Amino acid sequence: MRRTLIVSDIHGCVDQLDELLLAVSYNPVADDLILLGDYVDRGPKSKESVERVMQLVENDGAVALRGNHDQRFADLIRADSEELTAKFLEHGGIQTLQSYCDLTGDQVVDPEVIRSARAHVSHNYSRHIDFLRSLPLFHEDRNHIYVHAGLNPNFKNWRDQPEHDFMYIKKEFHQAKLSVGKTVIFGHTRTVELQQSPDVWFGDGKIGIDGGCAYGMQLNGLIYYEGVYSTVSVPNNRRG
Repeated sequence: MRRTLIVSDIHGCVDQLDELLLAVSYNPVADDLILLGDYVDRGPKSKESVERVMQLVENDGAVALRGNHDQRFADLIRADSEELTAKFLEHGGIQTLQSYCDLTGDQVVDPEVIRSARAHVSHNYSRHIDFLRSLPLFHEDRNHIYVHAGLNPNFKNWRDQPEHDFMYIKKEFHQAKLSVGKTVIFGHTRTVELQQSPDVWFGDGKIGIDGGCAYGMQLNGLIYYEGVYSTVSVPNNRRG
């Protein structure tokens, strides 16, 4: 059997991602790698994170899902919206523009600088934006449903739920008793919000793996092999 390795919410912490893959002896010939979204914002190396994820998808056949931060970044570059820009900056987007445009934090809050940054990313990194926009919202195999945020329990067929729910849903999903026949593995919500630890959270039919790396906590990896789960965590002592 092949191992399945799952990682979520890298948020610009590409060094921790590489350290984690090294720690588990990741081998694309023998392992299935699934990334649950949010590659940008908050951490120091959003550009490098997207490049690394693209490499893993294109060269290794990894599965990468789309997170809400990935969606927001792509939308920012493609549309001129004051409301979207405000939300982007409020939720860690400053670090993303710093990574892509070599700006300081003070510069990023200037509207003219933001317009120039959008044009710079659109012109020089359109492949990144197209990649993020093209990513699927979920992945499914024999034992698991993989999603960035969760499933809306109000939909009889979870595949029919709005795109927004795949990327944003929280409490309604966490508190629901699902009957989907498979374990749902998700990120988006830091596990410290579900328990008193940033470690992987094992719930009833759900597993949350966002260790809050960009918040100075850790990047979690979940390993599934022959019906058994194990975990690995890489601490972030270099808060970005």
